[in-house]
Amino acid sequence: MALKLTDKYARGFVREHELSCMQPQISAAHELLHSGKGAGSDFIGWLDLPVNYDKEEFARIKAAAERIKSSCDILIVIGIGGSYLGARAAVEFIKSPLYNNLKKDTPDIYFLGNSISSTALAETLSLCEGRDVCVNVISKSGTTTEPAIAFRIFKEFLENKYGKEGAKERIFCTTDKARGTLKALADSEGYETFVVPDDVGGRYSVLTAVGLLPIAVSGADIDAMMKGAADAREAFMNPDIESNDCYKYAALRNILLRKGKGIEMLTAYEPRMTMMAEWFKQLYGESEGKDNKGLFPASAIFSTDLHSLGQYIQDGVRSIFETVVWIDSPEKDVEIKEQADNGESLHNLWLPADAPFTTFEGKGLFSHKILIQTPGSRYEQSNPEQQPLWHYDGAPAAPTSTGELKTPAHAGDKGKTLITINHRAVGNLFRQLAVSCARHQYDVLSYRVFCRQADIGHPGILRGITCQTATTGLTL
Repeated sequence: MALKLTDKYARGFVREHELSCMQPQISAAHELLHSGKGAGSDFIGWLDLPVNYDKEEFARIKAAAERIKSSCDILIVIGIGGSYLGARAAVEFIKSPLYNNLKKDTPDIYFLGNSISSTALAETLSLCEGRDVCVNVISKSGTTTEPAIAFRIFKEFLENKYGKEGAKERIFCTTDKARGTLKALADSEGYETFVVPDDVGGRYSVLTAVGLLPIAVSGADIDAMMKGAADAREAFMNPDIESNDCYKYAALRNILLRKGKGIEMLTAYEPRMTMMAEWFKQLYGESEGKDNKGLFPASAIFSTDLHSLGQYIQDGVRSIFETVVWIDSPEKDVEIKEQADNGESLHNLWLPADAPFTTFEGKGLFSHKILIQTPGSRYEQSNPEQQPLWHYDGAPAAPTSTGELKTPAHAGDKGKTLITINHRAVGNLFRQLAVSCARHQYDVLSYRVFCRQADIGHPGILRGITCQTATTGLTL
């Protein structure tokens, strides 16, 4: 699977027996869900959606996407909540959060009908002047206020620009199969329609026409998307908590909630995760916020939010746990070239061309010094202001009087440069370092960190470190 759960960073807060004791509850929930006997069973069509969907409509979605791509410069997607969040999250994650600004052979896609802002509507209309436009309006009833306003405005825009006959070739309605205001309008006007299934709630509808049409217009491969969803469905059918990451994640969240961690913060270091985080908040907020119960879902995009929310995460009420989405390999690289003037101290991050990394493992506190051990070399470094807080091979590291590097004279050891990072930048820079090194597949045997208690930074910022805050991790 492309998505893997790492729970070892939460183990300081969740004991082994607490997790294993969740198995009976997991098994009961699995049986209730898959038997269709639980509350809300009329809306669990998403369970089998990756394998049980309308193949004829799927083909029409792909055909409509091709017509839109060939006939327009802009696709306006009108919907609110689940009628747009999943599609936008997918487009921005698969393509780019700057999708509309990039050079491409697919239309720009703007999402409207999710606010009552007249300014947003007017500005989007101005973007459409002089360009060919299609509209995909998504609403099961057709009477939700925000989409209804946006659709009335854009329907008039298209009819003024193309005439009534021309407009009907550019309007695509995703709505109820048989009833509702939008369905009646589409039938009377001759718009092509797609179905919002009765047994799939809006927030789960991204793999229906609700999400698939806009995603296909962006150029994403929706056949591959459905295949991946089918593979995931098969992989997560096992109710065993140790082999099913979905159930393990649910169990960890439940245990942490019972321990007083009432807020889950989804964090990521990629801007393309921004709308995924917004969708996460809808999925979990609407699903769990019932009967005065449930975790409060929040999100943060680092490093940006480290300079705002980071202060609260570090020193605020200890009611938060983080789920960190870590993307192993970025889609693109940017090279930072060497220059004589190193005023920003960026050279402190540089690695020899022959010294890249794949893995970081370690334990310890936060630091303003980092020890890295590479094959064939080992380094001991201590901060003169404190005793070292790490161990190597079971023995404490020996401090030096100056805090300089000390390379033991072991047979076969080779002197290599130790990378040192100031503690205030350590989180962001260490991650950049890890990603840069990973590309060259250099094995790091270990790292260790130092810290004064007063310098403890944002808990959970370093992979492999757990301090004060429980952290789960999702790796893509």
